Amino acid sequence: MAHPSALLSQGPAPQALPASHLPVRVCEVARNTGPDSSSGLAMASFHTTKHLLHEWHQSNAHLYREAFTSCEQAQRGRAEAKELAECAAATAQRTQQDSMTSLGLRLQDIHFWKAELQKEIEDLEAETGLLAAQKLRLERALDATEVPYTIATDNLKCRETRQPPDLVSDEVEGELLKEAELIRNIQELLKRTLTQAANQMRLNQDHKEICEMDWSDKVETYNIDDKCGRYSNQSTNIQFHPHSVKFEESASTPETWAKFSHDNIYRAEQEKLASISLRALIDNILHDVSEDLRMQSAAVNEAFAKHCEELDDAKHKLEHHLKNILKEIGEQEANIAALKQTIKDKEAPMKVAQTRLYDRSFRPNVELCRDEAQFRLISEVEELTESVESLKKKLLESEQSLRNLEDTRMNLEKEIAVKTNSIFIDRQKCMAHRTHDSLILKLAGYQQ
Repeated sequence: MAHPSALLSQGPAPQALPASHLPVRVCEVARNTGPDSSSGLAMASFHTTKHLLHEWHQSNAHLYREAFTSCEQAQRGRAEAKELAECAAATAQRTQQDSMTSLGLRLQDIHFWKAELQKEIEDLEAETGLLAAQKLRLERALDATEVPYTIATDNLKCRETRQPPDLVSDEVEGELLKEAELIRNIQELLKRTLTQAANQMRLNQDHKEICEMDWSDKVETYNIDDKCGRYSNQSTNIQFHPHSVKFEESASTPETWAKFSHDNIYRAEQEKLASISLRALIDNILHDVSEDLRMQSAAVNEAFAKHCEELDDAKHKLEHHLKNILKEIGEQEANIAALKQTIKDKEAPMKVAQTRLYDRSFRPNVELCRDEAQFRLISEVEELTESVESLKKKLLESEQSLRNLEDTRMNLEKEIAVKTNSIFIDRQKCMAHRTHDSLILKLAGYQQ
């Protein structure tokens, strides 16, 4: 387009000059100013419809200036519009590029926290699985304590059937009572630890679900921002959304947004550390309780073995004494038989002596003399009587001794039976049931 000054230079020269430079021509016309003059009426009518020449020139100059100004304004407006359009295009491109960059950085932040949350979710899931395995060990250990507890209480009940005087509160009973009390304490400890493990698993699951919800929101947000980042001016699925140009009142700030995920991960990490500590505690508890029960079981077995040795020794001594008593009884019975035979053997001499005295009592008159023979016969009868009395007394003593021996024999046999019964109870009914090699592994939770 040609410049406005070039266009104006092609017009007539007078039109290009200002109105004030044009010469003024003055035409004087005779005027009939009379009211009745016909020429005056005609001229008045002609004069009202015409403009003066200088007014014509002024009007044209005004139009020239207006056209020049309009063209100049139009050209300036077009230049400004072009510049504004170029600036708007550059601004749109720059702001769109800045938005793309911001979306890219935002995607990186979202991906970072999403990866951190996913890692924490996987760690919590793995930790919860390990804690569940430890909880299973606790349950198996708790079930395994029923066997030794039943054995301990059964041993105590069986030993209550011992006969006096073996029914005593001995070292074995004390160790069995300690074992039963220890097992009850172990069961209470395992139950409390099981409750603690269940609560920790629930906390792990709760924080895992919180992290999963956060991770799910991050995935959805990542997909949305990734979709937004793929939009371009040539996209076919873009449209106007004037009401979306605003900030939501409930919208978070980048600081609170990052802090939210950070706090979720921090709390989940704390629960994971607590779970790890609890697993270590469970290991120590299972090791300690199995070791304590093993040592107590060994103490009980040692007490049983020691007591059985004492019972065996006492039984052997009783049997030895019984053997001697039986021997003495046999000898005493033979002695009694001999005494009886000796007493019986004294009957004939007694009869002879008494018959002699009886027959000599019939001697007549003076012949009935207290001679030496008479004295000797009387002395013989007295000696025989004294001997028989001594023998009978000794026989009574021997018979009493035999009865005492028989009583002792019965007591010894009864005591041996008591000892045999005690040995049977301790060795066969108690110790035989305590031989469970896999108990320690079961208490450690490694066997069902």
